[in-house]
Amino acid sequence: MPTEGYLLPLEQVLEGDCIEIMAGLPEGSIDLVFADPPYNLQLRRDLWRPNQTKVDAVNDTWDQFEDFAAYDRFSRAWLEACRRLLKPDGTLWVIGSYHNIYRLGSILQNLGFWILNDVIWIKTNPMPNFRGIRFANAHETLLWAAKDREASYTFNHHAMKSLNDEKQMRSDWEIPLCTGKERIKVDGRKAHPTQKPEALLYRVLLASTDPGDVVLDPFFGVGTTGAVARRLHRKWIGVERDPNYARLSRERIEAIEPQLWDAATFDVADRRRRAPRIPFASLLELGLVEPGQTLYFRRDRDLQAKVKPDGRLQMGDQEGSIHQLGTLLSEGVPCNGWDHWYVENPAQGWVVLDVLRQQARRML
Repeated sequence: MPTEGYLLPLEQVLEGDCIEIMAGLPEGSIDLVFADPPYNLQLRRDLWRPNQTKVDAVNDTWDQFEDFAAYDRFSRAWLEACRRLLKPDGTLWVIGSYHNIYRLGSILQNLGFWILNDVIWIKTNPMPNFRGIRFANAHETLLWAAKDREASYTFNHHAMKSLNDEKQMRSDWEIPLCTGKERIKVDGRKAHPTQKPEALLYRVLLASTDPGDVVLDPFFGVGTTGAVARRLHRKWIGVERDPNYARLSRERIEAIEPQLWDAATFDVADRRRRAPRIPFASLLELGLVEPGQTLYFRRDRDLQAKVKPDGRLQMGDQEGSIHQLGTLLSEGVPCNGWDHWYVENPAQGWVVLDVLRQQARRML
C-alpha cells in the first residue's frame, strides 16, 4: 500500500488479528514496534499456592498453540509484518520468557534483523515457584533489534545515563511487577494476566524513540505502551483481538492528561551524537587550532602533544589521532579525545577541544 496520502490510524486501538491489520498499514511507516506476544507457556495444570488458593496464571486461549511448529509459523508471520512496516532506521523490541524468547530470537535473525541487545528484566517481586520443583522464575528477556546491521537507529544514550544516576545503563533492569493502582482490575480481579509495568515501557520508549515517533504495539493488551507513549508525546497505534482488553485500554489511555508539549523539555535526543561529524583536521583548516600548537591531556602540563599539519598529534616517538593518543595516555581505556585534550588560550584559559568543535560546526 502506498504511503502517500495515507493517514495512519494514530492514537487508535484497532480490533482484530494483528497480522491481518498490519497488512493494511503502509510499508515503512513505523518508528518502533514493541511486542509482547503470546509466550506459549504450555501450562498443563492449575497452579496452587501453599494456602490452597489458585494462582491467576496464563491459561487463555490466545496463549495456546498446537505445537512448536504452529507457534513458529505464527511468530514468523507477525514478525515479517512488523519488518515490512518499520522504517529503515526503525527498531523492534520483543519481550518473552524462556518458553519462547529463543525461538523468537532465531526467527528474528533468519528474517534479517540485527539484534542490538538482549535486556534482562529482573523482577524485584517475582512470583515464587509454588510447587518447589524449579528455581523461581524471576526475569524475562527483551530483544532489541534493528532492521539490518548497518541501520542508523535511535538510541538516547545520555537519557539512559540520567535514569541511572549518570552511569551507563546496563542491560539488566531491576523493575517490579505491575501491582497496586497501576494494575488494571475488573471486579477486584486482574484484567490481564501479563500486564507489563509502565516503568519498563518508559525505559524502552525513552531510550529508542523521539517525540512524535510512531510506536506500534501489535499485542496491545490493556494499553501500557499507549499509556506511556501518551505521557512522552509519542504517537501510538495498538492492535488487540480481545474486545474487552481493547475497551479497557481505551478507557485507561483516555484518562491520561499528558503535560503540555514543550520541545525543550520533552526532547532528550543526544544532540552531540547526532550533530554532523567534524574531523579534527577541520579545526586546522578553520584556524581554530594552529599547526605546531601544543595540546594538553586533561590540562596536565606534563602530558602534552604537538599538532601536526594533517591533524595527527606528535608526542615523543608516538604519533596518532586525538583519540589514539588519548587512549594510550589512559592506559588502554577507550578515550574520546574531544573531551580530554585542551588548548591554553591567553584570554579564556583552558579550552577543551569539544568547545572548538562546536565553533567549527557553526562556521561550516
